[in-house]
Amino acid sequence: MIVFIKLLLAHLLGDFIFQPSVWVEAKEQKKLKAYQLYLHGLVHGVLIVVFFWDLEILPWALLLTILHIIIDATKLLTQNETNKRRVFLIDQLAHVISIAVVSWIYLEFPSINPTLFSEYHFVLLTAFVFLTVPASTLITILISRWSPHTEEDSHDSLKDAGKYIGILERIFVFVFVITGNWEAIGFLLAAKSIFRFGDLKEPKERKLTEYILIGTLLSFGLAILTGILAQYASSILHL
Repeated sequence: MIVFIKLLLAHLLGDFIFQPSVWVEAKEQKKLKAYQLYLHGLVHGVLIVVFFWDLEILPWALLLTILHIIIDATKLLTQNETNKRRVFLIDQLAHVISIAVVSWIYLEFPSINPTLFSEYHFVLLTAFVFLTVPASTLITILISRWSPHTEEDSHDSLKDAGKYIGILERIFVFVFVITGNWEAIGFLLAAKSIFRFGDLKEPKERKLTEYILIGTLLSFGLAILTGILAQYASSILHL
C-alpha cells in the first residue's frame, strides 16, 4: 500500500503542482514536438527517486516515466474541444492503473529504506496534495459543461478566490473527518451557504446558484471520501 501511496503522491505533485500552465499550453500546441512533454515525464521520475531514496527503484522510476510520457502523448493526440473532459478522466485513470500495476510488481522485490517521513505522513501528505490543485482541476472539469457565463464573472470577485476557497474548505473537511469531528462539517457547510448563497436570490441567478451548489457538494464529497480512504489506508498499514 505505501508503495502505491508514494507513487501516487509523486504523480499528483508532478501532474498538478510542479507543472506550470505554460508547459500545458506548449504541449497542447506542439504536441509531441514540445520538449515540455518529456521534461514533465522526467519530473515524475525524479520525484519517485526522491520519495523512495533507493537505487533499486531506478528501473521502476524509468518505466513509470516512459509510461507517463506515452499516456500524456496519447491524450495530446486524441483530445479536442468536444472530448477534452472525457479524455482527461481517461488519462488520469490510465496513470493510476499504471501506478497500481508497478506497485504490485515492485512489492515482489521490496527494498524501501527508511526516510524522514513515516508511512502515515505519506498518507496524509498524499491526501492533502490531492485536495489542493488536483481536486480543483477535477471539479472544474466535471462541472464545466454547466458553467454559467455572467457579466459579473471577471469584475465582482477576487482572482482565483473560488479555487482557494475550495482548497481551504476541502482541507478543513478532511481534517474534521480524520479527527472524527463530523458535526463540524455541517457547521462549515452552513456557514458557506450563508456567505455564498445569501446574495443569490434573483431568478436570473438560479443557474449560477445551482452551479455553485454542485461544485460545493462535489468539493465536500471529495474531501469526505479522501478522509475515509486515508483512514482506511492507515488501518491497512496498522498506523
